[in-house]
Amino acid sequence: MDKATTQTVNHLNSFLRGELAAVETYRLALNKLDQSPHRALLEHCERSHAARARIIAEEVRTRGGQPSDGSGPWGTFAKLVEGSAAALGEKAAISALEEGEDHGRDDYRRDLPDLDPGARHRIESDVIPEQNRTHAAISSLKKSMS
Repeated sequence: MDKATTQTVNHLNSFLRGELAAVETYRLALNKLDQSPHRALLEHCERSHAARARIIAEEVRTRGGQPSDGSGPWGTFAKLVEGSAAALGEKAAISALEEGEDHGRDDYRRDLPDLDPGARHRIESDVIPEQNRTHAAISSLKKSMS
């Protein structure tokens, strides 16, 4: 792999770990908030993050890379934050999910210019719009709970 491809694969794997952490976090929230009236929205967001993880893993493989198979340190952090938030209640759990959505959005914005043109196009067309949708949905939910 040349240097540019290696850089793209590294950024894609970072995105992938973030998406896997998001899936873990939503699953934790769904387990803790099983009676929530917002369950359908949370399930939709979890499925959206899982779909993005599959897209990103495909992009890594296309470039000859090995997709990350875990969320790494972000997953550990997500579990810690979500676990304490869920213990405090639904509003705190939603707030923790919004923080995760903020982090994901910011990661894509920061690293997008460093990707090769093909990966950049795929992330811009198939991943970022979904990131924006789940971010907006969770932000709106949080505001409605205030």
